[in-house]
Parts: sequence; structure tokens; C-alpha cells
Amino acid sequence: MKDQTAAAPLSGGNLESVLKAEQFALTAETAPPDSADPEAVLARTGCLKGLADAVNVLDGPGAQTHLSPLVSAAIMARAGIEPVLQFTMRDRNRLALEADILGAGALGIPNILCLTGDSPESGDQPEAKAVFDLNSAQFMGIVNDMRTRAIFPGGRKIETPPRLLIGAADAPRKLDADFSPGGLLAKINAGADFFQTQYCFDMEILRDYMLRLADIGILERTHFIIGIGPIASARSARWMNKNLFGVDIPETIVTRLEQAKDSKAEGRKICVELIQELANMKGVSGAHIMAPHGEQAAAAVIQECGVLENRVA
Repeated sequence: MKDQTAAAPLSGGNLESVLKAEQFALTAETAPPDSADPEAVLARTGCLKGLADAVNVLDGPGAQTHLSPLVSAAIMARAGIEPVLQFTMRDRNRLALEADILGAGALGIPNILCLTGDSPESGDQPEAKAVFDLNSAQFMGIVNDMRTRAIFPGGRKIETPPRLLIGAADAPRKLDADFSPGGLLAKINAGADFFQTQYCFDMEILRDYMLRLADIGILERTHFIIGIGPIASARSARWMNKNLFGVDIPETIVTRLEQAKDSKAEGRKICVELIQELANMKGVSGAHIMAPHGEQAAAAVIQECGVLENRVA
């Protein structure tokens, strides 16, 4: 795993501390509400306080407008819920993105995740114009210079640089002999301190994937937090297999959900079992628990999986 023991803290956040200590991290996520009421943010995320090491704040999921993710993250941070602020490249040019990075630093937000973002055509305002001034690796490089060299891309000095942990996205998959790690290495070289992945429910595919990354030295340079989630029903599982890129839910899981008397409870049980398996898998630094409007379900999974108790022990 990435050796940061001698390095000064990048963000001073809880997630960074957990990863540096080589403890198994647990992150969750939330979509900002369709509301200007700050209490609406805490109504969704309060259940995760003291449980999740950090909570991702989605940036325009589904290419739809919600409360500003920067504002949502600030509300959470003020309430003691550590955010991972997502930045999509879809909506803002580099000037606006850089300004929001300084804003995140000023508001005490310790973590960011850099993403491409869904196409506006998939949202409820398809006439919106996408920006895509930068790709996510280019943006990570700019943020890395802002935090470590205290400069803007144009060379101007930053008086007080932001303290941020930089995250990137990945999708574990079955690799062929021609696999090239170029995309991953570009993000790591740009400054990615950790990766959060797409859903991964096939542990054999993931185990092989992590072994390949270990063989080429990637796991020595960063941390991988694997996407997982409580699936509500067999119907949901089949929809995910059909519609979500890179998702392959094994038929054994679909059958368990189909045969369960309470499919939601069974989905949480499966998620707990998979997290316990992830916690013992070489190269895996944590689990990222995702579910649409599923903050309560994520909190229940964290309470049931035993990871926090094992830390204390």
C-alpha cells in the first residue's frame, strides 16, 4: 500500500488518517437535495455521522440540478460529517473549477473526487451545454499543483493553498492480456491519492484485478476503495446489470434476492458479507457503499459489517 508514513498530511482529514494507518475505510455517498434548506442536507446524512469515514457529495448526478455540492459539503463538514466533494468536468471551465477548489479549502472540506460527469442529454434539461474544458486527470494535475506548489496554472502564487486529498474513479473488470494501465497511471501521476470504484459484486473478478494491479506496482502508489451496495431486489440487480457500465452482479446474488422473503434485508446481508470479504482481500483499502437515496441503508450496513468494531479491537 502507498507509503505515506513520513509525509506531512495532505488534508488533515479522517479519511486520510484511516488510509495512512492502513485501516479498512468505509465511505458512503449522498445526493444534495432539491431544496435551499440546509437542514435537508443533514436530514439525509445525519445517520452516517460517526459511522462513515467520509461521505461523497454527488455533483449533478444524472445530469440534473440539485443544491450546490460545495454548499452541501460545507454544511456537512460544519456538522461533523466529513465530505468527499465530487467535481465533474461537465459543468465548469478551469477557472470556475479552480475557484471552487480554493472555496473547498477555505470551508475545511478535506477530500475531493474528480469525475467526467454524465452527459446533459441523459438529464431533464438535455439542451444544457456541456463544458468539458478539462478531463479528470488534467484537473487532478492542476489541483495537485495548487496544493503542493501553491500556484495556479498561469503561474500566479496562491497565498494559502488548499489542503486536499485527491480521489479518482475506476471500474474493476476482467482484464485481457492486452490490458494497459495507462489511464490509471495518468491519474496517479497527476496526483490521485485514492480511487473509488464502480460497483463490484464479483469477488473473483476483483481478486484477479487487484493481483494484476499489484504486479505492475500500482497498489504501492495509491489506495483502492471498492464500490459496493445493498441491492433492494432481484429486479434492481437485473436493471443494474443491463444499464450500469462495468457492473456484473453474479446470478447467485440475483437468485438469493429473488428467493428471499425480504429482499431489502437480504440485500443488506449480501452487502455486509461482501464488505467482510473485501476487508480481507489484499490490495483493497476500503469499501464505498452506494445506493440511490440509500444513506440509511448504508448506515445499517456499516453498523452490521463489524469493521469499526475490529478497529477498536
